[in-house]
Amino acid sequence: MKIPVNIQHLISEALRLPNNAIAYHVSQELAALYPSKAMLEGSDSSFDIEKYANADLCTIEYDQSIHNQIISGWNGMDNTIYDYTENACFEVTWEGDKLEVILLSWQQGYCKERYYWILAKTLEVAEDFFAAVCEWNSEIQSEILVFEDGFWSKDSDLFESIQNASFDNLILSGTLKQEIQNDLAHFLAARETYEAYGVPWKRGILFIGSPGNGKTHTIKALINQMQVPCLYVKSLKSQYDNSHHNIQQVFKRARQSAPCILVLEDIDSLVEGENRSFFLNEIDGFAANTGIVILASTNHPEKIDPAILERPSRFDRKYYFELPGLAERIAYINLWNEKFNSAMRLSDTSITQIAQITEGFSFAYLKELFLSAMMQWITEMKIGGMEQSIISQVAALREQMESLDSSAKSEESHETPTV
Repeated sequence: MKIPVNIQHLISEALRLPNNAIAYHVSQELAALYPSKAMLEGSDSSFDIEKYANADLCTIEYDQSIHNQIISGWNGMDNTIYDYTENACFEVTWEGDKLEVILLSWQQGYCKERYYWILAKTLEVAEDFFAAVCEWNSEIQSEILVFEDGFWSKDSDLFESIQNASFDNLILSGTLKQEIQNDLAHFLAARETYEAYGVPWKRGILFIGSPGNGKTHTIKALINQMQVPCLYVKSLKSQYDNSHHNIQQVFKRARQSAPCILVLEDIDSLVEGENRSFFLNEIDGFAANTGIVILASTNHPEKIDPAILERPSRFDRKYYFELPGLAERIAYINLWNEKFNSAMRLSDTSITQIAQITEGFSFAYLKELFLSAMMQWITEMKIGGMEQSIISQVAALREQMESLDSSAKSEESHETPTV
């Protein structure tokens, strides 16, 4: 059914009204214009009909008798233009049914309010269509769901960067790498066993260790390998909602996506005194966290409340990421050496020597060592000079490490003690 011409007047008139009157006015007018139609309205962010249509799950045809406002933006990541609808009316064809959708947007404080009205022959059709669109948009597909500033957003770029992370290019001490993989793989495959014995099918894993020793790489490799939805929490603070509300939103979304991995990197900075009890309630409260793997990490376990750190039912497995020993440093240097071209290649003797003089280096500092040495070698281009370039950089990096360590200790000594 074609949308009548006077819908253009309705939109223009509505957008001149006070914000709190727009939705009611449009709803009232549409009910009068379409007395035989069922109407569903709302502002749920999951109702992204354009993405749904772009996935060929429905077709949309904009009504050309009115002005449809479509905004263009620039994606600097891949240098492309993208469009999104600001104010428009269109007809939808979905599973043999015809529906009309009207979208309006207006400024609400610092945020943009995006409101929709769905008109269908019956309320059941409108509800089924609405649910199908929201459910599809809520699924995590080739992306990471990121929580920041009180909102969830899908990050396909982060997902793509994780595709390069694997356990093949990760060096950890002893059997740590295999233990972590086995732990998570066995858990995800054991739902029926947990349920048969009445044990809650949920997991809390905590990675502990100083920066640069493989915690983040391991998290990325696990996400890549396990192939379950991943939710990543950047911050529990936001401008408009308190952290209690945000923690609720995080766990609500995780329960909807389960089985899933919920990543809380640097948990000591996410969960603090003011939100600690609320966080614990979401972990241990009445709501079941079935199928949720909470994968947390920390550089400072001493800053984590004992109620979180020491209670087995919250983080039942803790893995410690230590500074690499001699064997791990040799293995790591060999990984780099395999990537070098022949002019830069190190001898076995050089590898052992470099591993010995880099005691106390984290993997991050070893990486920095090779990057800085490569730049120096490229500048000088001396045959066989890669070894000397590396050795000359060791002293500079060690001095930097010691300086940073002294600064950190000085800051800790001046911190105000808490009771």
